[in-house]
Amino acid sequence: MTFKSTIWYPIAVALSVINLLGLGYAVGVSEPGHAGIHGVLTLGFWLWARRLRQDPGGNEDEVSDTEARLEALEAEVSKLRQELSGTDERLDFVERLLAQGPDTRRVSPQR
Repeated sequence: MTFKSTIWYPIAVALSVINLLGLGYAVGVSEPGHAGIHGVLTLGFWLWARRLRQDPGGNEDEVSDTEARLEALEAEVSKLRQELSGTDERLDFVERLLAQGPDTRRVSPQR
């Protein structure tokens, strides 16, 4: 299950507003402890809502950094594949030469 800030942002805002109303009620009935709790909750939910709004889908810098590193790795793997292909061709050539035997490798005298 993934965390979706688009769903949680309105919830955080609603909880902040509800606690703000609770703060007003607690101040109206002269309950300072109760008002303090609602004040802290209002501030907490408001800060959470701001954080959700600023960072809707994760940290963009981390995503772009990860993508850049992945592209660099893909380029390096491609280069290594090309080098390996060239090495395979040279190895095949040497194996064919060795399979021919010592007699066929000598150059015959020209007449």
